[in-house]
Amino acid sequence: MKLADPFADGILALLPRLRRFAAGLSRGGAGEADDLCQTTIERALRNRDKWQAGTRLDSWMYRMMRNIWIDEVRARSRRGETFVDEEAGLGIGASGGQDESAALGDVDRALAQLPDEQREAVVLVMIEGWSYKEAAEIVGCPVGTLNSRLVRGRDALLARLGEAA
Repeated sequence: MKLADPFADGILALLPRLRRFAAGLSRGGAGEADDLCQTTIERALRNRDKWQAGTRLDSWMYRMMRNIWIDEVRARSRRGETFVDEEAGLGIGASGGQDESAALGDVDRALAQLPDEQREAVVLVMIEGWSYKEAAEIVGCPVGTLNSRLVRGRDALLARLGEAA
């Protein structure tokens, strides 16, 4: 008889949200996002003794993912590495959903062009549905700063998509 593991079960339940957040943070396509998600889960499992039962596992994991992402961006810039977007080799297909796929691709490209702090705010609040206060805690900034980043990011995103802000 296997006993329930609330920590592992919680991570499993968070996996779709973590993958979505990783995709929003990374600019390198699905592979880079999956790597970020995997690294975050591995670190969480290694540090499970640091998580306090009764606190929000999702917030803890999001902060961890954000910190890993920041470390990776800094390391990449120091190494001077460049990566090619995976979408260069992806075809849309003939399923009748070409317009929707093209529109999502436009949104992804526009989101990738935002400065990191703005993209992060847009992903946390507009895509993941975090409150301003929760997103500010994840990012580690005042709510007003997060709000400012979100407004600038949203306006820039709309402008890049050709809509009036």
